[in-house]
Amino acid sequence: MTKYTTLYLFFLLALIGCGQSSDTDFSTRFEKSEGKETATYNETIEYFEKLADTSPFVKLQTFGTTDADKPLHLAIFDFDQDFNFKKSRTKKKAIVFINNGIHPGEPSGIDASMLFYRELIQNDSLRQQLKDIVIASVPIYNIGGAFNRSSFSRANQQGPDAYGFRGNSRNFDLNRDFIKLDSENAKTFTRIYQLIQPDVFLDTHTSNGADYQHIMTLLTGQIEKMGEDVGSYVRSTFEPLLYQEMHEKGFPMVPYVHSLGKTPDTGITAFYDSPRYSTGYSATFHALSFITETHMLKTYKQRVDATYAFIETLIKTTATEKETIKSLREKAITKAKTADEFTLHWEIDTSRYDMIPFKGYTAKYKPSLISGKERLYYDRNEPWEKEIPYYSYYTPVQKIKTPKAYIIPKAWKEVIRRLQVNKVKMSPISEDTTMMVTAYRIADLNTVKSPFEGHYLHYQTKTETIQTEISFKKGDWLIPLNQDRNRFIVEVLEPSAPDSYFNWNFFDTILQQKEWYSSYVFEDLAVQYLEEHPEIRAKLEAKKLEDPAFAENGASQLYFVYKQTPYYEKEHLRYPIFRVEKEALAL
Repeated sequence: MTKYTTLYLFFLLALIGCGQSSDTDFSTRFEKSEGKETATYNETIEYFEKLADTSPFVKLQTFGTTDADKPLHLAIFDFDQDFNFKKSRTKKKAIVFINNGIHPGEPSGIDASMLFYRELIQNDSLRQQLKDIVIASVPIYNIGGAFNRSSFSRANQQGPDAYGFRGNSRNFDLNRDFIKLDSENAKTFTRIYQLIQPDVFLDTHTSNGADYQHIMTLLTGQIEKMGEDVGSYVRSTFEPLLYQEMHEKGFPMVPYVHSLGKTPDTGITAFYDSPRYSTGYSATFHALSFITETHMLKTYKQRVDATYAFIETLIKTTATEKETIKSLREKAITKAKTADEFTLHWEIDTSRYDMIPFKGYTAKYKPSLISGKERLYYDRNEPWEKEIPYYSYYTPVQKIKTPKAYIIPKAWKEVIRRLQVNKVKMSPISEDTTMMVTAYRIADLNTVKSPFEGHYLHYQTKTETIQTEISFKKGDWLIPLNQDRNRFIVEVLEPSAPDSYFNWNFFDTILQQKEWYSSYVFEDLAVQYLEEHPEIRAKLEAKKLEDPAFAENGASQLYFVYKQTPYYEKEHLRYPIFRVEKEALAL
């Protein structure tokens, strides 16, 4: 056999292999079990490997590591077979990022994505429709949880026969880890997200909560946070297209059921997804962000079918709306670069709502056979259909003016690393320098009583601002607020923001005073200081008049004086990230 014959046969076999995708057995465990079982982690990865080996349109890549000591996989569909996100953005393609298995006990997205990717390699017409779309999907995000299979951890849920666990290998809920990045999963996910920079993001879940007739509910990321242009478009155009198409496919959809009261018949509110959640994180980068929540009490087959229908709907709608989505996101990003202010805290506007059609079951009460007390149940023999109020409009509660820059001393390496993995642009200060900056002092805060996701989370943090001169060292980091991730930067560096690095305990050492005094020694120094500073004496006397308890407490009065003197450490309660309010020309 000549070398030319060998090459001819090689290419012939390759072409035959590409054309055999429809003949290869791509049946899934879900299908073989007639909708009763979900694929294991190993089966899922092997399935995507087989898809990638069979089709030139799908590539399976690995990234980093996870707490399970395994890499994250990313399955990419690209009609042009570039598999290069930067190149895809240059070509003005829309990029859709799907995350599955963040809670492996809610696996409908895992199986639905397997089926959808199979359709991508077997259906020429579908590929043509999506030639301007790149789809990237994490087959299973929470790998440790996927290995921890049982049939009992989801007491509220009907099927599948066995499934994974909510917590990962270190028992983190990964859908609370997108800011603090405690898990290796989240660190690797962040690198993937920043590589992809998706236009549209989807996280697949199964709900807990009320009983109702709908199979699919949709949690849309907070619209106001996506940016005015993107948010208005999502509310007026993109969401209605999704709801209409899902209705036509036989899956009438409603917003995620976050009830005002115990039951949804009195109305539901939009869920507030701060940046700790996947969609809250994604929205800070102005992506159209969604979570599917299939209803826990529907059969597993119904949940997978509905998730498949939504994935198909989302991607086809993105393809149809590609030009608009790309244009509006560019506008939102441009505006964020020069925004004068950002909102840190929001609340539902109870004066605004939309009436939406809802199919529920009558809620009733009866005596519990365990406690004898009244218990809730839903009577499926009494279905109802009516319009209920949906409160989805948020109004700002706290805003901050955008600084020109933040400065973070190089000692805070854990925070710096998290900023860097999120591709925040920053530059080291070239030489020691002194600057007038705005500093925050922590005036008040609350802290959860029990650990939450490995942290004693702070909340309702209040600050005071002071103008002060600070000496910075060569190598401290300057973070300019003229970049496309300004919203993310503000969300993590403003201490009173709900998911700030401060509230997640990265700066708790400043909350402890390190040096104190012996009263018998400091008393004489305090008297001398008050004699030399009558304005402090006046403050002391005024506080004694306005606070009777303080007036009766000698130790409190001495400590009050101590805090006014140079002996009191300036680092105590002073937030160590500083705002530059004017151009830092000296840098």
